[in-house]
Amino acid sequence: MAVTVNNPLVRGPDMVVLSHIQDPDVSLAVWDRAPPRTLLEGMAGLCPAHLPQGRVLVWLPDVRAALSGILAETPIGATMLGRLLIDDMLMLVKRFAAIAGNDIVDIRLDRLRHDACWKFHRDQVRLRLLTTYRGPATQIVPQAHAAQALRDQRAYRGPLEDLPDGAVALFKGLQAGPDTGVVHRSPPIAGTGTVRSLLCLNLPSEMSPPLWEP
Repeated sequence: MAVTVNNPLVRGPDMVVLSHIQDPDVSLAVWDRAPPRTLLEGMAGLCPAHLPQGRVLVWLPDVRAALSGILAETPIGATMLGRLLIDDMLMLVKRFAAIAGNDIVDIRLDRLRHDACWKFHRDQVRLRLLTTYRGPATQIVPQAHAAQALRDQRAYRGPLEDLPDGAVALFKGLQAGPDTGVVHRSPPIAGTGTVRSLLCLNLPSEMSPPLWEP
């Protein structure tokens, strides 16, 4: 596995690169994967109103059932596309839980027509996993320009990197330590007609919904 290290960012083409987030010097691990094209093309071709969305706090053994419940509210619930999406999310939830050392995960699948977290920021969490199934992905700021981006916000014109289609990003946040984390933002899409599908995994918190029950 070829791993690129550019502190505090580590990236590579294999899922095991995500484990590097446990290194004290690493704040972001990016898995530059190639997800099933059928999944990304299927999500891109959906009517925006049919994109699934929902949030659950769930034990690992219940994840498939909880995600199936979210997709059951959409036309893709019983389709091959729905099964591909659930399988992919389940795989990522299991990996996130193993790295975080917690068998309960806060899963949020968003359908976004707006700029979401448009401000440059570091997350107020210990760990967060993001992947985009449709639309532009999260934008990250090189470490050398982080302070400028935080200061200038919408006026920032420095370098940005859009995560590749389907890439998986595992971020440390400020709860992992002072000034920990890579500065990033949601891509600006307001007024463009673009609709994003974003998966966000977090550890349980006071912001989480009640624990999901079958």
